[in-house]
Parts: sequence; structure tokens; C-alpha cells
Amino acid sequence: MKHQAEILCEYGPFPRTDAIHGVSFDGRSVWVATGDHLLAIDPESGEPGQMLDILADAGTAFDGRHLYQIAQSLIRKIDTADGRVVATIPAPGGERASGLAWSEGSLWVGQYDGRAIIQIDAETGEVQREIRSNRFVTGVSWVDGELWHGTWENGQSELRHIDPISGVVLDSLEMPAGKIISGLESDGGERFFCGGGDSGRLRVVRRPRAAK
Repeated sequence: MKHQAEILCEYGPFPRTDAIHGVSFDGRSVWVATGDHLLAIDPESGEPGQMLDILADAGTAFDGRHLYQIAQSLIRKIDTADGRVVATIPAPGGERASGLAWSEGSLWVGQYDGRAIIQIDAETGEVQREIRSNRFVTGVSWVDGELWHGTWENGQSELRHIDPISGVVLDSLEMPAGKIISGLESDGGERFFCGGGDSGRLRVVRRPRAAK
């Protein structure tokens, strides 16, 4: 079922930020990947905070302790205290990787023009599953057992809730024309945080209530 996305607010643009690629949430701050650094944003005020100087040109994820960041053909595991890289694994598809999410020991990697989401082991990078899509895939997010991903094609974006086995679209939120989605993450509640690509903005979209 397709609905219109409800944009609650927009933040940015931010200093030293020409574009937002990946987005993640650590329970306190929204982290946005801007190309040459990761920037923490207060989810209530939109004010920028901590900055980590590390290559960050695609998806971002958080496992409860570390950030994971796609850059070029690698996924780096990062200590948020000092920006130190503690581990590195190859990104499936190399530089085609886009979005990133963590769930129960796996990373879920969006493949932009590959039109897919790849599940890999977060420690080894071993591919475990591939889910196909009929749209370019950007951000990826797991929330309350639901797998969501962003699309971006021909100036139009959607947020899609999909079946993690079959890839069937269960629900979708259509963004207004020109309001594209690059990165995606949920706060675990009623908000999605969506990267706005070259606009340099972070958009907050209402997450629909799960059907009971």
C-alpha cells in the first residue's frame, strides 16, 4: 500500500556538508556521512555536534557500540570515542554499495544501481542473502523487526517496508518530488531520519504505526 510521506521537519544544511550519504542513530545522536567526515546531529534541535574525520561516502550503521561506515569499496568499523578504525571488511559489490544497517550480527548493504540489498556477516563480510528490488536502493534500516529501505530514481524517492525473505513491498511512503532519500535510519519509534543527498539536509519523516 502506498501513502504520502509526512515530513515532520528538516535540519541543515550543516557546516562542511555539501551532501548527506549515510545516516545512523546511536540512541542520542543522528550520525550523517558527508563525504570526508561523520557528523553527529542532535535529533531534537538539529544542532551539529561531534565530528569524526574519516572517509564517509555511502551508508552508515550502528551496532550498539560501534559505527560502521561504507567508503569506496570498504566497510570500516569505528570507535565513536576517537574515530579509530578497529576493523575493516570488503563491501559487497565494491563501490556500488549505498545504504547500510545492522541487525543481530548482520550488516544489510544497499546496492544502488544493483537494485538489491545484501545481507552479510558483520565480522567476516560473508554474503548470506540477496534481496532484489525494482528500484535503485539507497538507505537501509531495521526497526521493530521491519526492514525498510529508501529508493531514489528520476528525482523521486520512496521509503519501502519489505519482506526480508521475498523482498515483496508491504508498505511504501512516497516523498514529494525533489525530496530525495540518500541515507535512512529510524529512532526506534515514530521517526525516520532521511539524508537529503546534495541538498545537505536531514529530513525527519513520520514512521507509520505497525499493524496489530
